[in-house]
Amino acid sequence: MIGGVMKNDRRPNLERRGGRERRAALRKIAIIGSIVLLAGCKMIPKGVPETQAPPPQVEEPSASTLPTDAQRHRVALLVPMSGANAAVGQSLANATTMALLDTNDRNLRITTYDTATGAQSAAARAIAEGNKLILGPLLSEDVATVAAAARPAKVPMIAFSNDSDIAAQDVFVLGHVPAQSVARVVSYARSAGLSRFAGLVPAGEYGQRASAALTASVRASGGSVTAIEVYDRGNTSVTSAANRLKAKGGYDAVLIADGARMAVRAGPLLKAVGAATPRILGTELWAGESTVLATPGLRGGWFAAVSDARYRQFVTSYKTRFGGNPHRISTLGYDGVLLAIRVARGWKPGSPFPTGKLADKGGFLGLDGAFRFGADNVAERAWEVREVGNGTTTTVSPAPVRFAD
Repeated sequence: MIGGVMKNDRRPNLERRGGRERRAALRKIAIIGSIVLLAGCKMIPKGVPETQAPPPQVEEPSASTLPTDAQRHRVALLVPMSGANAAVGQSLANATTMALLDTNDRNLRITTYDTATGAQSAAARAIAEGNKLILGPLLSEDVATVAAAARPAKVPMIAFSNDSDIAAQDVFVLGHVPAQSVARVVSYARSAGLSRFAGLVPAGEYGQRASAALTASVRASGGSVTAIEVYDRGNTSVTSAANRLKAKGGYDAVLIADGARMAVRAGPLLKAVGAATPRILGTELWAGESTVLATPGLRGGWFAAVSDARYRQFVTSYKTRFGGNPHRISTLGYDGVLLAIRVARGWKPGSPFPTGKLADKGGFLGLDGAFRFGADNVAERAWEVREVGNGTTTTVSPAPVRFAD
């Protein structure tokens, strides 16, 4: 569910520039601002960067080439820089570079380590080289391996996974948790008067969590779940499951807990074009999917996602600097750096990262909107609800800009 390594002696900031060249370069960079994260969800204005930052160089970290940092905080980025997820890792690495450039921060030194060649060895190098905070890993299955090296050294992680089960005292989950998306769209549907819900969910971990979230959120809001059908991720299986669910009836809303490919097959089987009921509900996996918007059977459907307002500006800036589009998840790399920058205001270089400062109930404001870490160390996010139209979506319930409690 769900990219090269930053060369160690090419720091992603501007301190290598000297004298007039450095000052001239700094004048050209318009800080996109967004996203110095502040307590109480305040944000500085944004603009579009005018210069192009060089892409990170690929090189294995080496203790012999790393300078001693007496004034800066050492932060490790652990992401896949080779293999099947290399493009995602590169996008995250580029986003961390952008965060340092956009804020002109000189207090952090970020070194990237390739988890695809071995999460254990990457974590061991990161700890040996003095890093006091780990951003990553990307994959939930790498968390235990990284923690085995990081925990004895009292180095916490801000993981990019959306698996809430990996959270621990020293592991903070920054990803977009699917259960929160389900709960948000169910809450909106209940406020619109819908009370009887059904679910169409895939077999496997994602489907199990979506099913549990649907049941819990519906019951908590006083509604009822009338039926849930499970399918293997295949065209024939989802079609059969949708037909079984349609035959049962007795519901006024049905959650299709899957991405675009399954949704466009199942939606038209569950609801006739133009019919008022049942209302089709989706998850965050529908965000940005053009095939969902092009499917008449899904029109009028609702799904919850994080706001794209700041992300669109981020994309423009990213393309200017790196010449391509970022992966959607790369915002987590950007916001992870900005969390570290904010905490670094009271963090003595070389000392343990003060995780207590991440527990701000007022929350933070990042590229994906407001978020805060709960007592379980999972990022609680502000979600908006969108309605599928004819080739577009409309926000029918905006994401809150701050947390009420």
